[in-house]
Amino acid sequence: MEDTTVLSEFEETTPISSIDELPPDAYLTVDEVQKQIKRSRASVYRYANTHPDILNPPFDANKLNPEVRSDRDDPLLFHPREVRRFAQDILGLNPTITVQPSEETTTQEILKAILGELRAIRQHLEAPADQP
Repeated sequence: MEDTTVLSEFEETTPISSIDELPPDAYLTVDEVQKQIKRSRASVYRYANTHPDILNPPFDANKLNPEVRSDRDDPLLFHPREVRRFAQDILGLNPTITVQPSEETTTQEILKAILGELRAIRQHLEAPADQP
């Protein structure tokens, strides 16, 4: 099974103009949004459409709406289109939002090694019996 993490698959920076071509699971963290709209981390949290009693509040056109979360402990993630909409419509900015490649972690390296070995095992099992 291939890794479908979008951020780690980009070889170079993806500008806002190609956001429409991004897969639907390319999300930005609070830190990435902070860098993109050049505001403080506290400002991003103030802009975010969150509520202490409601896990996923309804869409608010005047707020920065995060993606749906299944648990309160899940981090806030924002789709680049939503960040662009908020920056343009509410803040009056015209930022160039970029999706940076994520650094490959040790876990990702191990999973890729396991995937390579599983593929080799599968090729061996699917090979005709008369081949060594």
